Amino acid sequence: MPIAIFTLGIGVFCLNTTEIMVSGLLPSLSAEFDVSVSTVGYLIAIFALGMVIGGPLLTVALLRVPRKKALICLLLVFVLGQALGAVAPEFWALVVARVVTALAASAFFGIAVAVSAQLVGPELRGRALSILLGGVMIAQVVGLPAASLIDQHFGWRASFWAVGAVAGLSAVAVAWLVPVTPLPERIDVRGEVAALRNPRLWAVYCTNAMVIGSIVAGTSYFSPIFVDVGGFSPSAVPWLFAVFGIGTVVGNAIIGRFVDRYMMPLIFYGLIGVTLCLVVFALVAQNRVATVVVLVVLGLIGLPLNPAMGARVMRVANDGPLVSTVNASAINVGVVLGPWAGGVAISAGAGLVAALWIGACMAFIGLLSVAPAYAATRRARPLDTAAVAALPGSEAGPRP
Repeated sequence: MPIAIFTLGIGVFCLNTTEIMVSGLLPSLSAEFDVSVSTVGYLIAIFALGMVIGGPLLTVALLRVPRKKALICLLLVFVLGQALGAVAPEFWALVVARVVTALAASAFFGIAVAVSAQLVGPELRGRALSILLGGVMIAQVVGLPAASLIDQHFGWRASFWAVGAVAGLSAVAVAWLVPVTPLPERIDVRGEVAALRNPRLWAVYCTNAMVIGSIVAGTSYFSPIFVDVGGFSPSAVPWLFAVFGIGTVVGNAIIGRFVDRYMMPLIFYGLIGVTLCLVVFALVAQNRVATVVVLVVLGLIGLPLNPAMGARVMRVANDGPLVSTVNASAINVGVVLGPWAGGVAISAGAGLVAALWIGACMAFIGLLSVAPAYAATRRARPLDTAAVAALPGSEAGPRP
């Protein structure tokens, strides 16, 4: 696997760390700007909305820019946004900083996926995506705890500076290690946009939003569920998150090896597993041992479905940056929708585990949406499946 893909994964790690680290800085930011914790929480939604709305527009604007140059420029814009956040004198300045970093993050992700696909070819796209998205998993295990630890010892501004510094080093690494990938001979902006008219692609986007939304609906309320329902001590919560995070890293490494060959089975059976995990968690949340077991399994099969879902997007549409950027936007819709739906259920008096039931319902909807495509790949047993998989719009993959 080209070292360039690992290099781009470092960039993804920085971008995702910034997206999620606010959750670990809530008390410090609330005290600094004299606003409520719930108001600070809007910074997470603002970042997600920035990726949803602004990312695709910025990607379209960069379609004619050489991809390596675009990646470096986006990382530098991201560093600028982090610096703005680190010196923000008022809350509104921090909001602006989050918008800037969100725009850069979304466009970087889409272009990085396109470059990774170019570097390895169709037969290894899924595995390349698993490496690239490994940055997302590692951000959960390393980035978020590190940002919180830096905040505790040096203040929240130091956390922003630290992520910005790593992103700056990532830009240097991209300039050094990522090769120049040729742009298509004819840059067809209308063609890139026209790919979004494919209704099957939007069905895939909706599935992806449901899948990620189902997982985030639960994880957003893990902390109170652990303490108030499971009876864990607050000091045990970081360790439980670490168990979940390590599971995602291991699961991503395992699933990534099989994505290109078993894409649809992984998504289909993975969603069955996610649905069952969330249902079981809701039923056994008061049992500490069972909770830990469910956390491990959910970590192994939940977020690690990301590479398979990204590979499916490229198989249904193309490997251009715009379709992957819109996929990131769809995922962030799920990131907003899942916790919101879980919060509504909890506020209605259904209890904390209601968030897990909401997640299970979303995962089941995702399963129903992917079932026809999986059934079609089961029926279509062509003689040359590799050739069929290479056809535009095909969701069939090579079979054993």
